[in-house]
Amino acid sequence: MKKLYTLILAMLLTATAFAQKSPEEFLGYKLGDRFTPHHRVVAYFEHLAETLPNVQLEFYGETYEHRPLFIAIVSSPENMQNIENIRLDNLRRTGMESGSPTTKAAINWMQYNVHGNEAVATEAAMMTFWEIADPSNQQSKEWLQNQVLIIDPCANPDGKDRYTMWYNQKQNNRLQPDPQSVEHFEPWPGGRPNHYLLDLNRDWAWQTQKESEQRIVLYHKWMPHLFVDYHEQGINEPFYFAPAAKPLHELISPFQYEFQEIYGKNTAAKFDEQGWFYFTKERFDLLYPAYGDTWPTYNGAIGMTIEKGGSGRAGLGMLNALGDTVTLRERIEHQHVAGISAVEVTSKNAERLADEFSNYFKNNSTNPSAKYKSFVIKGDQHPERVKALLKLLDKNKIKYGMAGNKSGLRGLDYETGKSASFATTDQDIVINAYQPKAVLTEILFEPEAKLQDSITYDITSWALPFAYGVKAYALETRLDPAKAFEAKDFEKNEKPERALAYLAPWNATQHAKFLAALLNEGIRPRFAEFPFEVNGAAFDAGSLIIHRNGNQYVSDFDQKVVDIANNFEIKLTATNSAYVDKGKDFGSPDVKPVKAPKVALIGGSGVSSLNFGEIWYFFEQELDYPVSILEAENVGRFDLSKYDVILLPSSWGSSLGAGAKAKVLDWVKAGGKLIAFENAISAFADEEGFDLRRFDTEEEKKAAEKANQEIQSAERLEPYQERERLYIANSAAGAIYEVKIDGTHPLGFGMGGKFYTLKNNGSRYAYLNNGVNVGIIPSTDAYRFGYIGHKIKPKMAQTMVYGVESQGRGQIVYMVDNPMFRSFWESGKLLVANAVFFVGQ
Repeated sequence: MKKLYTLILAMLLTATAFAQKSPEEFLGYKLGDRFTPHHRVVAYFEHLAETLPNVQLEFYGETYEHRPLFIAIVSSPENMQNIENIRLDNLRRTGMESGSPTTKAAINWMQYNVHGNEAVATEAAMMTFWEIADPSNQQSKEWLQNQVLIIDPCANPDGKDRYTMWYNQKQNNRLQPDPQSVEHFEPWPGGRPNHYLLDLNRDWAWQTQKESEQRIVLYHKWMPHLFVDYHEQGINEPFYFAPAAKPLHELISPFQYEFQEIYGKNTAAKFDEQGWFYFTKERFDLLYPAYGDTWPTYNGAIGMTIEKGGSGRAGLGMLNALGDTVTLRERIEHQHVAGISAVEVTSKNAERLADEFSNYFKNNSTNPSAKYKSFVIKGDQHPERVKALLKLLDKNKIKYGMAGNKSGLRGLDYETGKSASFATTDQDIVINAYQPKAVLTEILFEPEAKLQDSITYDITSWALPFAYGVKAYALETRLDPAKAFEAKDFEKNEKPERALAYLAPWNATQHAKFLAALLNEGIRPRFAEFPFEVNGAAFDAGSLIIHRNGNQYVSDFDQKVVDIANNFEIKLTATNSAYVDKGKDFGSPDVKPVKAPKVALIGGSGVSSLNFGEIWYFFEQELDYPVSILEAENVGRFDLSKYDVILLPSSWGSSLGAGAKAKVLDWVKAGGKLIAFENAISAFADEEGFDLRRFDTEEEKKAAEKANQEIQSAERLEPYQERERLYIANSAAGAIYEVKIDGTHPLGFGMGGKFYTLKNNGSRYAYLNNGVNVGIIPSTDAYRFGYIGHKIKPKMAQTMVYGVESQGRGQIVYMVDNPMFRSFWESGKLLVANAVFFVGQ
């Protein structure tokens, strides 16, 4: 029977062989002649799936601009007939499915074009997939006997098409490699990020973007053994492939690194044969957990990054520093060879890959090796914050349960950074590493990654309790849940017979979403500037008061308020009196109305597209609140009186010209509110008429200059190759500091008197003399975890991080650190909401 089945398959392959087309035959041009739009890429893979019985596509979602996301799967005909069992067997190796596996096919997933303007990757994906799927290729047939190849041809279609459409408009008919030609200067914001200008290659663990969230649902269906992520770097760089550089996370297994060397040596041999340059073990490390190589690595795969020199500037061809023309065709060929090498080594090591994958999950789930084995989240405060954190754990398939009443425990208190005794209650959550996602759990909760080398490619601390602003402990011992997690159903608010006002808390992003929804419905809430008590319940400053007075014109007012609260699962307290037991009555001048602000966001040349994207995404996808986008170069000719709030993202230099800056400042003095982030605030530092200063006194400034001169004098004879290390001594790479928050100021409402900032720059500013220092680092004791250079670490004491300065009738809000870094630093989003809705009301 098996022979008959094989014969039938062979006949089918022979009968349909004439119908399959190479990329060149299907597209009508050679790969490398132009960049292929995403819809044509989709069409080509659909063609292969229609004409080859051992190829199938799986569409797993769509982008914000409604382009399809899909993978293409190819294996031997026999494997494809058994593909569901192969998939389930692999999950059985992880412990995510019950039972014992009976197959040993390796699963090799290769992802292309997660950065849209690194657009060679999708072209290479078509070339590589065709070579492997081509029924006339006897070598690939052999490789597919023991592996399933999954290719995601384009992980970021929106960014890819943004770049492709622009380049196809600008390219010359004849190849023009002149670096000064227009086709080599991609305009803002560039094609690298997705629609909301977020970097999808730094979003794997956080899954803030729909592309990431949808992809990881699919990833969890397959849990591949090998994951290869294709990128491009600067045009003057040759080609990078694994092994990765240090620092390597200490939880990476010996085999995971060994296989990187197996792949590296195999690929090096192929490149040597062609005489191509390459480098390994440099620059691209394995530490930050949200990359396309690290997140799969922390999920048991061999995660690897591929980087070809070229990127968005190179286009179809461009001269490099040596005067050589780097062509698209050359870049495609190099990535193609790197891909073929991955397929080859996967086949040669298929059985070992499957066995080591099983061992990885067995060893880590039964004997986790990290210092901290268990983590406790206190559940008796900020339930919305805890719920948001649990949602992220669910996305990552990390298991947790209820702690129960236990005493005599000891662990690291994240807030203090010191060991402390504590007890748990039946409201607390416990997460331990004795589970399939052991390594990912340990890494996402580790207070600080252990660095083998201080030169890192990204941040060095990301612990979830800090990111979500929740009280937590890390234990060096195993602590099992007392029982399974029980999600409490939200008890919906019922419309009362009569209510003068509704009261709602204010301490989480969810509350800001609720406020925005009220404003969108034309409902005018108020907020309390002082704590108060009513009917035996206590409410903090910032709590929302949705009073009937002022909302008489809102039809069906009560039902709308109740429905919106239920939609966001916000528990309301109804009251029939404006008289409070303690604090300010609802009619007090210190109970301020929230006027729905008209908001504008500055973008365009000079603005950090990533910081812009974080803010844009926050307004559109989280708050669902209207925001106008103003390009910086046009601000000088716009009527700014239409706006109440303008947000100025971080920038490279000053994103506003002198005329535009003067116009914005006139708008502020007339009553506007400017919120400036990170580098954007440097435009106001040490300027006449502003209170923002880098140093508190002239003497302090001179002392700092003298100290810098002494350091420069001492270091000028240091070896040249030590310069990079000397440079990073003045930088921060995700250092966590406890910022003391003035909870009496509207900017600090709901923050609980503290905020754990993720410091990614060495900027420091003195306390404001005439403004309000809402968030400060009072001393060096405020440092918690993460890398910060020894030269700037002492300088962070007695500095302002978040402050407000009055200018005429308006305000400037200074945000020295980005409070919602990469959209995953959840606890800082409330600061931005405070700045937008409360400050200056």
